[in-house]
Amino acid sequence: MIIIEFKAKGKEYQYSAIDEAIRTVKFIRNSCIRLWLDNKGTGKSDLSRYSKILAKEFSFANELNSTARQAASERAWSSIVRFYDSCKKKVPGKKGFPKFQKRARSVEYKKSGWKLSPDKKSITFTDKKGIDLRSRYANGKLKLKGSWDLWRFDKKQIKRVRIVQRADGYYVQFCIAVNVKEELPHTGEIIGLDVGLKEFYTDSNGRSEPNPRFYRKGEKRLKFYQRRVSRKKKGSSNRKEAVNRLGRQHLKISRQREEHAKRLARCVIQSNDLVAYVREACRKARFKS
Repeated sequence: MIIIEFKAKGKEYQYSAIDEAIRTVKFIRNSCIRLWLDNKGTGKSDLSRYSKILAKEFSFANELNSTARQAASERAWSSIVRFYDSCKKKVPGKKGFPKFQKRARSVEYKKSGWKLSPDKKSITFTDKKGIDLRSRYANGKLKLKGSWDLWRFDKKQIKRVRIVQRADGYYVQFCIAVNVKEELPHTGEIIGLDVGLKEFYTDSNGRSEPNPRFYRKGEKRLKFYQRRVSRKKKGSSNRKEAVNRLGRQHLKISRQREEHAKRLARCVIQSNDLVAYVREACRKARFKS
């Protein structure tokens, strides 16, 4: 299973419709959490049925595609299952009790509610939220901008489609069922890694990779944008713009960290036949003993 992502290009009315769909997902998820809190023994099937009841009671919930409503109830159940698993495993500290979501950033569709263009360079969402509405200047489609070759995959392989909101715009993610196998030449090397704070990691051969400290390097800009946010009046358009600038800076640092980790991981895997690493729990046990 792989996930490929494209930048979504559309009109302002389409972005507003996406925001409304995301708010509806948050409403359904929080309603399912409330049902679980008020009724002992509530299961996954109960939450799925409750999403249908919400669609009958609220018109804005009925406008969302049925598979998107099911995905929202599944999100609620996933948070409940994680809490149960933490309790069973007796995880120390907080167990992750399910909470009501204050901010939601995505809406997820399954097999229906969306349609790809023949060239697979644009997508249309066919529920009643208005993402596909046509206007004088737009044809109701979201253009997909990216370097992935989506045409290589059959539509049957696409299991889910997700719209994600980030500080720099909207993205469309495709969850594709495909087995990815890559044959690497045998090197005969075995290595152990110990991840730390001072160094990014230290291997069993004594070599270490320095920590790039992307956050520390960008901390000056973060403080600058944070001061701009604090100076703006709450609820004003200027404050929203300042918050967006701050979010973009955080997003930049997050992407730098992710790209750096992926690049190093690929180099380590290609250079060694076996890689072992020290888990945090094992490290704590070793120090205590």
